[in-house]
Amino acid sequence: MKHSNFIRESGSVLFSPRMLITFAMGFSCGLPLLLTISVLQIWMRQAGVNLETIGLMALVGLPYTLKFLWAPLLDRYSLPLGRRRGWLFLTQITLMLCIGGLGYSDPANHPYRMALFALAVAFFSATQDAVVDAYRREHLPERELGLGSTIYVYGYRIGMLLASGGGLILADQLSFPTVYLIMAGTMFIGIATTLLAPEPEMATGAPQNLSEAVIKPFVEFFKTEQALLMLLFILLYKLGDTLASAMTAPFYVDMGFSATEIGLTVKLYGFWATIIGALIGAGVILKIGIRPSLWVFGILQMVSTAGFMLLALAGHSLPTLALVITFENLAAGMGTAAFMAFMASLTDKRFTATQFALLTSIMGVPRVILSAPTGFLAADIGWFNYFLFCTLIALPGLWLLRKFNPQNTG
Repeated sequence: MKHSNFIRESGSVLFSPRMLITFAMGFSCGLPLLLTISVLQIWMRQAGVNLETIGLMALVGLPYTLKFLWAPLLDRYSLPLGRRRGWLFLTQITLMLCIGGLGYSDPANHPYRMALFALAVAFFSATQDAVVDAYRREHLPERELGLGSTIYVYGYRIGMLLASGGGLILADQLSFPTVYLIMAGTMFIGIATTLLAPEPEMATGAPQNLSEAVIKPFVEFFKTEQALLMLLFILLYKLGDTLASAMTAPFYVDMGFSATEIGLTVKLYGFWATIIGALIGAGVILKIGIRPSLWVFGILQMVSTAGFMLLALAGHSLPTLALVITFENLAAGMGTAAFMAFMASLTDKRFTATQFALLTSIMGVPRVILSAPTGFLAADIGWFNYFLFCTLIALPGLWLLRKFNPQNTG
């Protein structure tokens, strides 16, 4: 009886309007990300751009690591639709226009214009992420944060799948500029969700002036025991698989895979592995807690990164690619769900946007700043040694996890 009641209660939460909104907002956040990373990298590589330049293009993602600088504005000021929905509507409209502009760029002849539009997409995408993270933290009850993080990851991954897998397949049939225009139009899903979603209640003690919005979130966070250690852990936990992911798109091209093969195998097939991984991750988190789960998923992420060494030896082998992608996406799905829930648990509802932006900015440093020289490294030492390096660089994050009490499941 208790088991059936648990299933019924879980089902009612899973299919509640709160989770539907969380899913749709996750989709809207996931859509733009790869349009400035892997999809753009493949477009550039096929246009003849060298690996060093492609690696440096990771710097256009700097807004993802700096969004905590303007996040206090999101906590302090409200727009006509509300403090959260108003900012979401503004960023989503602007994001749609910038994605369209990126599609009209030319990677071979006008790389600087392309970089400018990619930077604009990253800026408004990072701002949207900050607002959605705050909305999710404020809209969901405390007990639903773990499930909400999983549902958010589902939506996020589907947005990434549409932009990357669907986009790459369409690019073989149409053109990259047309694909970017289609993706710009898809942002209407996020806009509609924003217009229909309720505005969360503002927490008691929310900042009343800009000074409070800028200073208090950081003061309150750094009062937390082990605050600096937590930030260092967030920086290093996904370092290995993030550096590996930064160069997988040109790696696939160099291994001889076509855009359609990459789209079907890496994106579409890998998507289902991620979904299953996130579902397993949610179950493990519920069973053993967030922090112990980070141990299990961190080890799996490191092993999955080593799989790319196998693909580097195998070359153009679709079965090997499918095997590596399956395991890598399973591990990524589990790790991301636990990592997002862990960061959400650290934030104060009074300053959600700023504190969450700080944590996710730290998390984004490997993808943006540390990924910038990866093209030079891969070109110098070769693909096998590059992925060996990415596997070993994951160890410091796991070592730091020892500093947390594994019995604390918070």
